[in-house]
Amino acid sequence: MRSDNIHIRALTADDAPALLQLQLENRDLFERYSPTRTPEFYTLEGQHQRIQKQAEARQNDQAYDFGIFTNSDQRLIGTISLFHVMRGPLQSAIIGYDLAQKHNGKGYTTEAVRLTVDYGFHQLNIHRIEAGVMTHNIASIRVLEKSGFHREGIARKNVHINGSWEDHQVLAILNPLH
Repeated sequence: MRSDNIHIRALTADDAPALLQLQLENRDLFERYSPTRTPEFYTLEGQHQRIQKQAEARQNDQAYDFGIFTNSDQRLIGTISLFHVMRGPLQSAIIGYDLAQKHNGKGYTTEAVRLTVDYGFHQLNIHRIEAGVMTHNIASIRVLEKSGFHREGIARKNVHINGSWEDHQVLAILNPLH
């Protein structure tokens, strides 16, 4: 899936070195917004295992993970996913993403969110996509709002990050085809 500046695709085993480099170079930034990661996560084997688990989740219709790549040089600059895919009467998923710090502020995340939402609505027939963002992460909230998400409320003490339970702004978008 492609937009003006970036494209997204499922990661393969060949992407593990680039994924590890992305995680190591942006560790301080990503860990501010993510649950605690084990030391194994920051190894090549850890990233190979991550990609394998993503492939299994895709096959089982549980999650759809993508790398975010620049169109100009095909560089991996981030990741985005639809996870906790629920079927039956819910038809919903949660979206999550991260982007290399040096590429923030260029609109790449907004493009990736729009591509992923389009995929979720048109390919997966998802009815509702939800996001939870730490309340002080204004840039991420703006990305979602520019992509058509609407604020729904605050989930208090929702996710354990860096040793404390963090409040999250809940945002969602509904499939206009439903």
